[in-house]
Amino acid sequence: MASLNLQLLPWQQEVLNDPARFKVIAAGRRCGKTYFAAITLILAALNGEKGGVMYVGPTQGLARDLMWDLLFELGGDIIESSNVNNLEIVLSGGNKIALKGSDRPDTLRGYSLKHLVLDEYAYHKDGVFDTILRPALADRKGSCLFISTPEGRNGFYDVYMNGEANKTGWKSWHLTTYDNPMIDPEEIETAKETMAGWQFRQEFMSSFDAKGSEFFNAEEFVYYDEQPEGTAGSYYIAVDLAGFEADRGNKTKRRDNSAMAIVKADDFGTWYVEDIQYGRWTLDETCQKIFDAVAKYKPISVGIEKGIGQQAVMGPLNDVMRRTHRVFRIELLTHGNQRKEDRILWSLQGRFEHKKIKLKKGDWNLAFVDEASAFPSRLVHDDLLDALSYIDQLAVVPYATDLDMEDEWIPHCAVTGY
Repeated sequence: MASLNLQLLPWQQEVLNDPARFKVIAAGRRCGKTYFAAITLILAALNGEKGGVMYVGPTQGLARDLMWDLLFELGGDIIESSNVNNLEIVLSGGNKIALKGSDRPDTLRGYSLKHLVLDEYAYHKDGVFDTILRPALADRKGSCLFISTPEGRNGFYDVYMNGEANKTGWKSWHLTTYDNPMIDPEEIETAKETMAGWQFRQEFMSSFDAKGSEFFNAEEFVYYDEQPEGTAGSYYIAVDLAGFEADRGNKTKRRDNSAMAIVKADDFGTWYVEDIQYGRWTLDETCQKIFDAVAKYKPISVGIEKGIGQQAVMGPLNDVMRRTHRVFRIELLTHGNQRKEDRILWSLQGRFEHKKIKLKKGDWNLAFVDEASAFPSRLVHDDLLDALSYIDQLAVVPYATDLDMEDEWIPHCAVTGY
């Protein structure tokens, strides 16, 4: 240990010394769990016993990002060689550490392992451990370390409960961000003030029950008739489109609702939701509604969800801008590799909880409340919530340009020009 200059937190020393074969650590962010995982990999590779040592992340790319540089930082002079293409590191004596991703299960076959680390296990591909990796531990009676921040009661919760139930060879530990003495408690409290309750409980307190117990409390939504006088800020428009399709009459029709959120973000991060328009719009109707909203609110930018719907609407919008000489900035909105449910929660729940979203009274309120109260539900649409959540991608982008539109401009029909 001294030759490697490794320093352990009290909980890390406790887990390292425990004789359990299968160790499960549910931990909040910045607890030191990935650092601890790297230590176990190096020590296992150096112990002289036969067998492979493997680190598996949710994806191979994430495995590289989380562990590659850290192993070099900790290993230092004991690293003899490395292969970045295969993500393998060779230590003194020829012992290897392989980095893999559960998203590519076929690359995990054929190994005989003496030590295995499964990092961020709550986000791993289902079934990979039981069908591929557990058998790889059998002939060497290898050890396994599961570490993750919880993500509800999924496969990580199941292995955590193995330790809680005292199954043979299993032991579990529950840690929060407070368990890392290197993190200032005031920093954690500051984060708590701005995060949604479930986010803080999951990410900092390592709670398996953070999601599902609460989402949106519509009874606590804040409404307004008019914005406070002198409110400084900028408008943004986010458009959530479903695809268009042609019917037998060669006309376009909507399969689902489209929604357009119009929001003013002030200098203190508060969103004033002026309007959320929604409906089963045709292509022409969609373009017209976007142009009408741009003329009225003069937004910094208009965000349109990337996809088939966006591809259909961009051509007509560009044609109209050229014809009318009225140009506005269009940003493509992406899901960011997040499920819609998670994107909506991360964008909106904390802001609602801390009164950072205020809703202008209007006919759309009832539909919005219905969606929020039922969320998530397969029986109730979430188009309005989704459109509003996309403002998060727009309001954080600093733009220095102004649209310089004439106040009196009111298009008659932006699409047809009549």
